Amino acid sequence: MLRDRINRQWMLSGVSITDPATTYVEVSVLLEPDCTIEPGTSLTGATIVHSGARVGPHTTAHDAHIGPSAQVPHSWIVGAEIGPGAVVGPFAHLRQGTALAEGAKVGSFAETKNARLAPGAKVPHLSYVGDAEVGARANVGAGTITANYDGVNKSKTVIGDGAFIGSNSVLVAPVTVGAGAKTGAGAVVTRDVQPGETVVGVPARPLGKPGSDAGAGSGDDTTEAPHSSK
Repeated sequence: MLRDRINRQWMLSGVSITDPATTYVEVSVLLEPDCTIEPGTSLTGATIVHSGARVGPHTTAHDAHIGPSAQVPHSWIVGAEIGPGAVVGPFAHLRQGTALAEGAKVGSFAETKNARLAPGAKVPHLSYVGDAEVGARANVGAGTITANYDGVNKSKTVIGDGAFIGSNSVLVAPVTVGAGAKTGAGAVVTRDVQPGETVVGVPARPLGKPGSDAGAGSGDDTTEAPHSSK
């Protein structure tokens, strides 16, 4: 009965709840007019959903801030901030401390924790980004992880504006990938990458640098360009 009363109140206030029978909204939640809540969605704690946002279907959000016109289908969101026009999911997991700026994206089967994505940054799918800063318009390829935990301490990864992280890269924190830099597919980055530099191999070395052993032991072709995904 309480669920029905809460949902009716929000619908009369201008919120679109497409299937009230499967939608759960705690009394502590705030919804702006013209947002849409899809079936199977649970909103709890101090969650706020702004106008134009579409949450669900089948999304759980607790203590989340979902900005105007954001899209959050089939995802689990806890203690995260999703900026205007940002896209999350489907099947994404945003953990405590995640903050997505305007137009950022965390896509299918990606997980973030204590990560900040600048405007237009993308983690499209199949990646883990924890204790990290991702610069504006940077692209993090599928299968990439920030190796933030050494068994004792958690360390930070910084990815600069416009950087291109190749698929299946491992960024071993603490590490910085400079603005406009690139990592080749499968690179294991154990030291800082300078702005505009391209690194490949295991461990990653600058591409084409005279005397470089980039790719040694990994079977990589050191002349191969980085590969990623969007």
